[in-house]
Amino acid sequence: MFRSLKNFLFHRLAGISTHRGRSRACRYGTPADRLAPVPKPLNRQPVNRLALLALSVIALLSGCRRSGFPDVPAGYREFAYITNGTSNTVTVLDLVELRLDRTLRVGDEPSGIAANPRRNEVYAVNTKSGTVTVIDASNNSVVSTIGVHRLPYAISVDAQGGRAYVANSGSNSVSVIDLDRRREIAVEGTGEQPGLARISPDMRSLVVSNRGSSSVSIYDVEPYTTTYIAPGGQGVPDAPLPAPSSRSRESALTSPLRFRAAFPGCPGATDIAILPDSSKAFIACSGGHQVMAISLAAEPSSWAARQNPNALKDHLLTMLDVGVTPIHLAMKPDGGEIFVSNFGDDSISEISTWTNEVGGTYTIGSKPTHGIVSRDNSTLWVSDFGSDLVSVYSIDDGQLVTTIHTGSAPDALAFSADEHILLAADAHSGDVAVIRTQGRQGAALFTILPAGGSPNGIAVKSYTAR
Repeated sequence: MFRSLKNFLFHRLAGISTHRGRSRACRYGTPADRLAPVPKPLNRQPVNRLALLALSVIALLSGCRRSGFPDVPAGYREFAYITNGTSNTVTVLDLVELRLDRTLRVGDEPSGIAANPRRNEVYAVNTKSGTVTVIDASNNSVVSTIGVHRLPYAISVDAQGGRAYVANSGSNSVSVIDLDRRREIAVEGTGEQPGLARISPDMRSLVVSNRGSSSVSIYDVEPYTTTYIAPGGQGVPDAPLPAPSSRSRESALTSPLRFRAAFPGCPGATDIAILPDSSKAFIACSGGHQVMAISLAAEPSSWAARQNPNALKDHLLTMLDVGVTPIHLAMKPDGGEIFVSNFGDDSISEISTWTNEVGGTYTIGSKPTHGIVSRDNSTLWVSDFGSDLVSVYSIDDGQLVTTIHTGSAPDALAFSADEHILLAADAHSGDVAVIRTQGRQGAALFTILPAGGSPNGIAVKSYTAR
């Protein structure tokens, strides 16, 4: 049984707290401005495995947990949730104290994980169990388990926080989950072995990558109204809803998805990136060396649809040649560019989403698996699975700035809310590298925190306790 979607591909390819009032005796340097560009470290020397272990032990024993980081408001809480594929657990890390908070038992072989953008909940997909575990982030406890179907890998939560979508690889289907009632409300057929089901930001389109049939499926998504009531009795206002469709409200209650289009010709279809304006989708074809670009159907009353009737239909834009075995797409927050992690030839490719062209392909570390772009669109961070490094690439300058040692086989990446911390899940060493993204000497490894066996997904959730 494969521990995650990426493992499936690999097989085939074979400090003291800065809380107010606390001592800061261990601080060094001064807090950098949020999202300041990361300078190149001076004379940085390689760090061996014993040094990494010593660093972790010293950090845990000395209590120097958040030295040099900005203060946080009273009552602020922030946690990272890491799925551990071979331990059947989720590790919870406290990102304010920078310590292990607890370990939660979930289903068998947890893989994908996502945080709800509107409520204090986190959802872990259990691949072998065919379930989704619901975690209450306000007290870090398991509160529900939702049944889906065979071999789910990932979960996508919509912007309104009331629906989630899970691709069931072993059942050739996608499940629709009502997060208010915490249950599956619909199942739709897909292509063969769907890996991801990604909902668009405007919540009108669901894009599914079918790696078994080398295709992409697209669905209409019906609007809905959430009934969620926040703790304390305060209702959560609905996000702007998609334009109503021609189908009746009664039909929408039983069929929230409607098949719209399919596009063949994407070998080993895996990761999906959808632009912030929901106008285009890009899909990594991991079985080859291309990324598929699709124009998504425009909303009927939109300017684009009024100008061009053809915009009402999904259509293939182009197939973009990138590096070998593209497995992950990292999009700039402004949507202007996408960076492709090419696992097979140790490179990244830069795609302009405006012109649908590849700007170039550049050498990076060994076996890149995941990328993430800073909020100011200036810096790309890439996990180098084969070299136990995270590479820091300056987008503005178009060059590699530095590399940072991690544990063994870094994979999933996630920022803290303020982006002063980058987390890297180390798949082989069973831990999480905590990287300080800013500082007097630039980006550097801060500590390593324990996780479980084969950590493969990270979700971060923050809130202020009342």
